[in-house]
Amino acid sequence: MFWIILTAILVSASCALVGSILVMRKQAMLSDAISHAVLPGIVIAFLLTASRNTFPMLIGAGAFGLLTVYLTDLITRKTKLFEDSSMGIVFTTLFAIGVILVTLFADMVDLDQECILYGEIAYVPWDRWLFMGMDMGPRPVWILSFVLLLNIIFFLVTFKELKIYSFDYQLALTMGLPMAGIHYGLMGMVSFTTIASFESVGAILVVALIIVPPATAYLLTDKFLNMILLSVGFGVLSAITGYFLAVWIDSTIAGAIVVMTGIYFLMAYIYKVYFDEKRQGLDSQKNIVALTPK
Repeated sequence: MFWIILTAILVSASCALVGSILVMRKQAMLSDAISHAVLPGIVIAFLLTASRNTFPMLIGAGAFGLLTVYLTDLITRKTKLFEDSSMGIVFTTLFAIGVILVTLFADMVDLDQECILYGEIAYVPWDRWLFMGMDMGPRPVWILSFVLLLNIIFFLVTFKELKIYSFDYQLALTMGLPMAGIHYGLMGMVSFTTIASFESVGAILVVALIIVPPATAYLLTDKFLNMILLSVGFGVLSAITGYFLAVWIDSTIAGAIVVMTGIYFLMAYIYKVYFDEKRQGLDSQKNIVALTPK
């Protein structure tokens, strides 16, 4: 139970960090595009190394994640298409190339499609990392810890730039900030986080973990730092409560975690609607009192 919950916490925290910026930038579905477009990078990394070692796959996935972003930006700039259309063209094409590669090299590529799409976090305790004959614990825990550490370092180093980047990209450009480096650095972290989470929650559910906790935090605060902290908090809370929900109803753990993110979003939505209506009612009463002749 300890290793499963720890893995779920690491996945949720990593996804919430990068997802906060994507939600603020109105690019939340870019995570879905990247999660599909990295498939050829995974296959090519396996063919070149003949190994299912995660680090070569991280590099291959990261490269194709950045390629997805670059091609999307290129098509958007050079044509009259909107970004969502360009994104759809790029990620579906790259994903189809990945499917073709898997088909062509099916005898050589030992990739579990169910694992990539849905993941299985319950198998984490048995996926051990042996180093010089010593059992270091579950391999996904080390990988996800490394990715989370990279995300934290990236946010600490570029926090001020990320804040301006999230709210006003053009202002950041006029200030001379290195927005290209920030942009592709963030997309690289999204790619790394996505591929590192494949084995635990799968490509489909990782998109929910990137989007829903930040969206929940977005409803509750107007401050950038508070949103990031709340996003991570909701992600961690969803991981813990989702595990116990899965045990209670005897269901998939990753699915239960995402269900809990949806429940917390619904609670935040109801609270916000009630709070806004109550505040509008108080404002209306104040206006009536102010306009009433004495």
